[in-house]
Amino acid sequence: MSAREKQAPPGPLEYLRRWPLRAWLAMVAVFLYAPLITLMAFSFNNSRRNIVWQGFTLKYYDKALHDDSLIQAFINSLTIAAISTLLSVILGAMAAFALWRFRFPGKPAVDGAMALPIVVPEICMGVAMLVFFAKVLPWPQGLPWPLDLGAIIISHVSFSFPFVAVVVRARMASFNRELEEAARDLGASEWRTIMDVVVPHMSPSLVAGALLAFTLSLDDFVITFFTSGPDTVTFPVKVYAMVRFSVTPEVNAASTLLIVLTVLLTFVALRLQGDPAAAAGGHGHGADKT
Repeated sequence: MSAREKQAPPGPLEYLRRWPLRAWLAMVAVFLYAPLITLMAFSFNNSRRNIVWQGFTLKYYDKALHDDSLIQAFINSLTIAAISTLLSVILGAMAAFALWRFRFPGKPAVDGAMALPIVVPEICMGVAMLVFFAKVLPWPQGLPWPLDLGAIIISHVSFSFPFVAVVVRARMASFNRELEEAARDLGASEWRTIMDVVVPHMSPSLVAGALLAFTLSLDDFVITFFTSGPDTVTFPVKVYAMVRFSVTPEVNAASTLLIVLTVLLTFVALRLQGDPAAAAGGHGHGADKT
């Protein structure tokens, strides 16, 4: 018999200690997800009034998917998210590798500065970006620069790449430095060692960081609201403009599509990130066997 089978069943006192925790977790789950479930449910409501259920329908999804302005806003969001994700992965991976690999003067300050975009409120970053592009970084008249896709991309990269760096550093904490030393002993150059040994170990975190950066950029509203111009409307900003008039099932349908896409990308990112502790244990066992 296994150890689990030999273990005695929990007694009454054990159940009494467990049920408050289970009840608390259930209440937290209801508090977090009940509004989202309600929004998604009323996106199928066959009524212009959200508070009155008049039957099931998919016409508002069809209407949302055939709204040209909404589709253009979604294309803008996808373009911004794709470009900012690529730049964020490059900068985040380089920053994480430098902070993990090297020692240099001012490293604690740089490490702390990397965390600022994560902890600073978005409203502060949005105002700062608006002032930066409008006042600090003037642009000649007639050239398309301020408050367009370029400004939004730069703003998104500034708060996305630290998240990539955090994910990559967590992955590199499980790296076995003996593998790198073995590659050098076999004659590999510094660049060859990085590409053949370090990057393959880093690759799951790069994918996870890319999906995380893509998700953050795709559904960002606050910073985008301050850095977007009248001719550059993203999907969250468009949904906000629709909500200002009334919360209709069409708004619920558009929000549901964004929620589903964000949840899927976040789930994939968490799955690809893996467990650094387990990975570290695997490397340790391998070293012991050697």
